[in-house]
Amino acid sequence: MSLRAGVVGVGHLGRHHARIYGQMDGVDLVAVADHDQERAKQVAEPYGATVFPSHVEFPELDLVSVAVPTVDHAEVATHFLERKVPVLVEKPMTATLEEARALTALAERQQTPLQVGHVERFHPALRAGKRLGLEPMFIEAHRLAPFSFRSTDIGVVLDLMIHDLDLVLHLVNSPLKQVHASGGTLLSSSEDIASARLEFENGAVANLTASRISLKTMRRMRIFSSTMFVSLDFDKKYAFYARKGEGFDEKVASKKELLTGKSGDQMSSLAALAFQDLIEIQELDLDEVEPLQAELSAFVHSVQSGERPEVPGEEALAALEAAAQVRQQIEQGGW
Repeated sequence: MSLRAGVVGVGHLGRHHARIYGQMDGVDLVAVADHDQERAKQVAEPYGATVFPSHVEFPELDLVSVAVPTVDHAEVATHFLERKVPVLVEKPMTATLEEARALTALAERQQTPLQVGHVERFHPALRAGKRLGLEPMFIEAHRLAPFSFRSTDIGVVLDLMIHDLDLVLHLVNSPLKQVHASGGTLLSSSEDIASARLEFENGAVANLTASRISLKTMRRMRIFSSTMFVSLDFDKKYAFYARKGEGFDEKVASKKELLTGKSGDQMSSLAALAFQDLIEIQELDLDEVEPLQAELSAFVHSVQSGERPEVPGEEALAALEAAAQVRQQIEQGGW
């Protein structure tokens, strides 16, 4: 029997939730709600779903996606969790830490799946990088975008940086020790650019930059460990790693002998050639699956199997707590 799915909010992201549920085997999209009734009808019609004036009028469901503005996440998600309907709520989970803690606690009490839409967890580049099993000690991330006039109810930390905060906490297996941050406003009432440095108990460090006033889009992350360097490009769907090549130590010794007694110019030219011979660089094979498709499939699987969601409320709450520290420092010393 197919799972009965609903979507609340079918704007920029929600319409894609509806599309994927409507095309997914074992799932029937049966209910859609949006403040724009005409838009809701256009989204629902291809899949035979019913448009309702409000989510409170939805019929009995097996799961629901919540893709309304962030300020309404807590209210809508609470409505369904109280009725033990599994919820996937878009990121950030809620507008405040208090709401996030309450929502996470409610899901736990109700023993009902709560997954948060940190879709970059399902990006092929990130998944390929994770398969390498590296233990990050330094991470650098840039997430830049032109001003889009969307998500203006929140600042760039909750709009864009929250993705990388979640990924860094997911990748670094250590408690967060300290946060340093700066940023400021330019086009909106909240911060439009932010820079943060996260320090962890195990010595790992992450430098994150987010901007929604860039002239071009960039979503890149570089991860360094004691054994390799991994570069991920989420926008171009490209990833590679670099590490010591086979016989590295022996080759280094022989190269040193080759360079002995050479002039500065000769040494630089030979060193460049020598370096290329020492390092193994390999492009990673990436899956072709759409990240949002993978995210919703994982959510459906958790509903069917009873397994813990891949991005549960507790982990999304941790990202929000880190974001709160970043925002607090920007408010105290930003511009």
